[in-house]
Amino acid sequence: MLSRRCIWVNGPVIVGAGPSGLAVGAGLKNQGVPFIILERADCIASLWQKRTYDRLKLHLPKQYCQLPYFPFPDDFPEYPTKHQFIKYLESYAKHFDINPNFNETVQSAKYDETFGLWRVKTISTGGPIPVEVEYIFRWLAVATGENAEKVVPEFEGLEDFGGHVTHACDYKSGKSYFGERVLVVGCGNSGMEVSLDLCNHNANPSMVVRSSVHVLPREVFGTSTFEFAVSLMKCLPLWLVDKILIILAYLILGNIEKYGLKRPCLGPLELKNTAGKTPVLDIGALQKIKSGKIKIVPGIKKFSRGKVELVNGQTLDIDSVILATGYRSNVPSWLKENELFSNEGVPKNPFPNGWKSKGGLYAVGFTRRGLSGASLDAISVALDIAKTWKDETKQKKKSVAARHRRCISHF
Repeated sequence: MLSRRCIWVNGPVIVGAGPSGLAVGAGLKNQGVPFIILERADCIASLWQKRTYDRLKLHLPKQYCQLPYFPFPDDFPEYPTKHQFIKYLESYAKHFDINPNFNETVQSAKYDETFGLWRVKTISTGGPIPVEVEYIFRWLAVATGENAEKVVPEFEGLEDFGGHVTHACDYKSGKSYFGERVLVVGCGNSGMEVSLDLCNHNANPSMVVRSSVHVLPREVFGTSTFEFAVSLMKCLPLWLVDKILIILAYLILGNIEKYGLKRPCLGPLELKNTAGKTPVLDIGALQKIKSGKIKIVPGIKKFSRGKVELVNGQTLDIDSVILATGYRSNVPSWLKENELFSNEGVPKNPFPNGWKSKGGLYAVGFTRRGLSGASLDAISVALDIAKTWKDETKQKKKSVAARHRRCISHF
C-alpha cells in the first residue's frame, strides 16, 4: 500500500533534470523564484550519464553547447568529451544550488481549470517505501526532452535471431564485440559513431542505411561546419547556405553515393528545420566505409537464427545487432493536455514559438536545435514565469495588507 502526500509549491515545477531543466532552474534562481525539479532517475542528466557510449564527444563546439549564465571552463577542449560535459553540468547545478527531487517519476499532470492550478502526481522511490505525491502549483515547465525514450522498431523474426540485441543507449564500447559480425541498424550520428567504435575494437560492422542521409565534414576551412553555416546564414538565404555546404561536402568527402550513402533532396539545414533530421558530422566513419571496414547494407526484410535477410535478397551471417534507431518524447504518456504538445510529444508550434501555452504550461528543449535551442527556451521560460510570479506575489502582499487594515478598523 502506497502512502500519500500532497504538497503546495509556491512557484513552478520543472519536470526533468537534464540540461534544459537545469537551465530553467538557473534562470529562476537568478530571479529569486522558488521552484521544484522532479527527476525520475537518481542523478542529473541521466541520458548523458547512463545512456551514452564511452567515446561520445559533443558534436558542436563548446560555445554552442554551454548553458545560460555559466560558460565552459577555458581549459576544456573545443569538443568536450561526455565526461567533461557531465562534470560541467554538475558544476552548473552546484553553482546555482539546484537540488532536484530524484527518483520521482511523474505519473500524470492535469490542469484544473476551475482553480487555475496544475496537479502533478508522482511516485517517489527514494525512501524505504514508495510514496505517491501530489504537487499543486501554478506553472509547469516540461523539460523531459526529445530523447526521453528509446525507439525500438519491430522486425520480423528478431525473437528467433538468438544473438545479442541491444539499443545504442545501452552500448558503451566495442570491447565486448571483438571479432564479431555486428549489424548496426541506423545511419545517424549514433549509428556512424558506434560503427566506427566497433571497427576500432576489431569487430566487423555492417550498417543498415534504409533511407537518404546527409554526411558533412565536422570542420571546413579550419572552423566547425556548424559555425561556418551560422556565419553564412547572417547574410545568405538558407537554400544558398545548403547549396554551399553540399558543394563543400562533395569537395572534402568526395562522392559518397557510390558507397551507398544517398543524399536527401532537401538540403541539410532545411531538412533539420522541417523534419528534425540532423546531418551526420563525420569524425572518421566515412574513411572506414570507403575502405570497406564498415559495410553499407540496405533495409532489413527479416531475421532468422544467426542471420538477417535484406530487402535486396542478400543474407548476412551476424552475431549481434545494435539498434541505433533513435529516441522519442514521452510527454503524451503523462501530460493530459492537447494545446501545446502534439501526439508525438513535441510542441505544435515550430521554433521559436513553441515554448509557451495557456494555463502556465511551458516546453523547454524541444526545439530540434540541440543545447543552444534549449538554452534560448530556458531563458524565455524563466523570465516569463518570474514576471508573473513577482506580479502575483505583489498582489498577494497588497491583499494581505488590505485585509489587515480592515481588521484593525473594526476595533
